[in-house]
Amino acid sequence: MGQEIDLREGDFANHVKKALAYLRSGYIIVAPLENSYVFLVDAFLHDGVRAMHVLRGDDLGVAAQVLVSSTKVLDGIAREVSDDARKLMAAFWPGPLSFYLAPHLGLNWDLGDDKELDEICVRIPSAKFVLAVLKKSGPLAVASAARAGQPPIYEVGDISALDSDLAAIFNAGELAPGKATTVIRAGSAGIELVREGEISFEALLAVVPEIEREAIG
Repeated sequence: MGQEIDLREGDFANHVKKALAYLRSGYIIVAPLENSYVFLVDAFLHDGVRAMHVLRGDDLGVAAQVLVSSTKVLDGIAREVSDDARKLMAAFWPGPLSFYLAPHLGLNWDLGDDKELDEICVRIPSAKFVLAVLKKSGPLAVASAARAGQPPIYEVGDISALDSDLAAIFNAGELAPGKATTVIRAGSAGIELVREGEISFEALLAVVPEIEREAIG
């Protein structure tokens, strides 16, 4: 399953450099996020994103999430970021809070939905290695290293992939399970909670009292 690199040993900066080289060449890598291993690929390389979806067994039309390193980078891909959304970003980024936002229309990418959804799910992670890579790579498409519909992967030995599927696996050892990210939708209709996860609804309310839970049905 590609070259395995132990993040607990060796030079951290060199590990970041290797990850960047693979990503810029359009390859998929595995890296540790806060609570699970994920696939990462350059968000603007269509073939790489498509290969990641195939590797996971995603249904057609499923869009990959996007990771960025800063709100400055976010402003380059999202056309509408409300004041309330920025308040929540300032309070909880880097961290387990994801936002559904409207992307700039001219972006030359396809996250898996053929740009039909007019919506991206984006966040700044707190995971040290991935954040260091993001600061040099630009936006990355991300998906769980598990097959679609399966539980998260906490150890790299549990990843099901062929040698040819992955360029490298960056191993940080066994990861501790945790709650999923909290997900917010911030659009023209206001701001609402889509999924409550690591960050509670009460914590969000303390920052933006106007936030509501997404209506179901």
